[in-house]
Amino acid sequence: MSLSFSQDAVPALSRALGQLRHVLRKGHAHAEAQGWDPAVLLAMRLAPDMFPLIRQVQIATDMAKNAVGRLSAGEAPKFEDDETTFEALDARLQRAIDYLASVPADAFDGAEARPIVVSTRSRGDLHFSGREYLFGWVLPNVHFHCTTAYALLRHAGVPLGKADYLGPAGQG
Repeated sequence: MSLSFSQDAVPALSRALGQLRHVLRKGHAHAEAQGWDPAVLLAMRLAPDMFPLIRQVQIATDMAKNAVGRLSAGEAPKFEDDETTFEALDARLQRAIDYLASVPADAFDGAEARPIVVSTRSRGDLHFSGREYLFGWVLPNVHFHCTTAYALLRHAGVPLGKADYLGPAGQG
């Protein structure tokens, strides 16, 4: 059976971003219930050399939307990275999810072999096939940043569990 990037990659990325929205909403609600300034949670880091919560969300959305753009040989929308609130992060996540859903399935034809080049600051240009890019770069990175956001909120005392991260079981 061959891999279908439109049937496999897009739902996996959409689910990860959807669950990140859920986790952030719980974080925001917890901050309000505790009388905390939400900005404190948004600025949290796990370590001094790691990005804060806001940037974790920005990177997760950028990885997902840019991957779909590259794999579909299209152009992903550009986001400004100017979010400062939970509401703005929620809207960013929804815009990314909407974009993923808007790309027609046939745009992914040949994606597994499509050459992908990603420019990085620390590693220079990285060269992948579509398959290597999705499975060796995009999915691990999206899940890393979603997991880090979850861990930041959990560390702050937000009542989260594994089911909040994973979402409903058996529903694709």
